[in-house]
Amino acid sequence: MIVFEDVSKQYPNGFMGLKHVNLTIDQGEFVAIIGLSGAGKSTLIRTINRMHDITGGKLTVDDVDVMTLHGQKLRAFRRKIGMIFQSFNLITRTTVIKNVLTAFVPDMPWWRATFGVFTREEKMKALEALDKVGILDKAYVRADQLSGGQQQRVALARTLAQNPQIILADEPVASLDPVTAKQVMDDFARINQEMKITVLINIHHVDLALQYARRVIGIRGGEVIYDGPADQVDQEVLDKIYQRDGEEAAEE
Repeated sequence: MIVFEDVSKQYPNGFMGLKHVNLTIDQGEFVAIIGLSGAGKSTLIRTINRMHDITGGKLTVDDVDVMTLHGQKLRAFRRKIGMIFQSFNLITRTTVIKNVLTAFVPDMPWWRATFGVFTREEKMKALEALDKVGILDKAYVRADQLSGGQQQRVALARTLAQNPQIILADEPVASLDPVTAKQVMDDFARINQEMKITVLINIHHVDLALQYARRVIGIRGGEVIYDGPADQVDQEVLDKIYQRDGEEAAEE
């Protein structure tokens, strides 16, 4: 369970990325976060794994106050949370399976990490993760020979290999064509349903958000404007979420 209690985030330049956010997200939910660029979508999900520190309120994940975590405890906490980015973040000059195997590096002895020595069990887990996203046949292909959609699936497989309880996705389909974007969203939906992994997706495509998520959180100016079922998001709700309020948007 993820709980935001009166959470705020103020950046060094004084900009408020989040303002008094109160949310509870249960394990196994599929949540889409929508809003204008700079509204606070990326800030919201990046506070969950401490990529951004909150500056007010309290944020807990499974009853753990994330702001109390440091060093090894913070690294162990982050292992439970997978992060998917728009840019894939792959090592393009190596094979797909080697990209997935990097999920195990943080837990490996330094000498194995340095020389890229992986166990049979780790390799099997990597192959299983690729199978779950439908690209097992690409395991020994170089990552830079894949399409954008396939590369995003490699990134998702890498995340699955670390056996996360939560997946945070920051605009995972923004750079993909409509057909490929739908295929990747299908993967997220299947993983959420079959593996009961909590999925939070920051997404610009409102149609995909409403089609796939069961719950939608709408943010404007760092504040939660809507939090409820996807099937209750109507034009009036969208108008409130996407209404510009004159406040300068921050880069997310």
